[in-house]
Amino acid sequence: MRRASRQINAGGLLIGGDAPVSIQSMTNIPAHDFEGTARQVLALQNAGCDIVRIAVPDEDAAPVFCAVRNAGATVPLVADIHFDYKIALAALKNGVDKVRINPGNIGAEWKVREVADACRLSGVPIRIGVNGGSLEKSLLEKYGSPTAEALAESALTQADQLESMGFFDTVISIKSSSIKTMTEAARIVARESTYPIHLGVTEAGTEYSGIIKNAIGIGSLLCDGIGDTLRVSLTADPVREVFAGKEILKSLGLITEGINIIACPTCGRTKIDLIGLAERFREASASIDTKGKKINVAIMGCVVNGPGEAREADFGIAGGDGFAVLFKDGKTLGRVEEDRIVETLIEETVKFIG
Repeated sequence: MRRASRQINAGGLLIGGDAPVSIQSMTNIPAHDFEGTARQVLALQNAGCDIVRIAVPDEDAAPVFCAVRNAGATVPLVADIHFDYKIALAALKNGVDKVRINPGNIGAEWKVREVADACRLSGVPIRIGVNGGSLEKSLLEKYGSPTAEALAESALTQADQLESMGFFDTVISIKSSSIKTMTEAARIVARESTYPIHLGVTEAGTEYSGIIKNAIGIGSLLCDGIGDTLRVSLTADPVREVFAGKEILKSLGLITEGINIIACPTCGRTKIDLIGLAERFREASASIDTKGKKINVAIMGCVVNGPGEAREADFGIAGGDGFAVLFKDGKTLGRVEEDRIVETLIEETVKFIG
């Protein structure tokens, strides 16, 4: 059962409550490059990203949000703010949909209040982002290190501070490069509050290892009903983060639309380049709008298990020697030469969507 949490609205995207778990990513182009940032936001939007965060280092970069909107982006935008409260105020004036701050590094209480008041008047939620590198000195002294308990106490204390200022539209994010620390901290926050929770393993590394770490950390919490939005942080193209997030949600049945690829691990019987074909089909089909439909596509190496798997799928192929047999609804449709397999599967996908 999913944890009951409050619901906030970030530029039309509902987070928490009974809203679907949303996928986030972050641009990695300097915000002063308005055109480059806009292109990357559009790429993330086209990949299916639900909300995009942009790091804003100074007030001069704040107009990036207007530039991105003028370029045609409709996805909600988050301003990532550190140290200077004036940058948050400038971002709000430029139409940002959500503000990410760590109240602990904004400074004096009156500065935090300025941000909270401005966000409340603008109807913009705040994400409290806590990680080991930004933990308050008092908590480091109390716990000795950035433990799960220390991170959770930091986030909840800062959320209480915002509530004392009359601000309640808060999302909590606790991230760590340690999966164990991140999951334990998220469980504490989930147990002791009703705030929506943003999930992610920070500094997770390159794409391969980073996906594994995030899948374990994010997936284990989602399995227990904890988590309302997520980011798969990778040292890679941000679009890859979106694809990884989708796969995590699909594997848990939290996304009931899109293309699900069923592919065998291959063996000595395989006579086609199944690994390459599956990857090319995945890339070619990633941006297809399935219009709310779920499509199961089987890409199998040989006829031993292929036809059976294809029977369970909406359609698929089973490899031969330099060719494949196309199946649909459990029936054989004919032979496809290897160099046309991906093209044929894309054609069948488009037909299925209608």
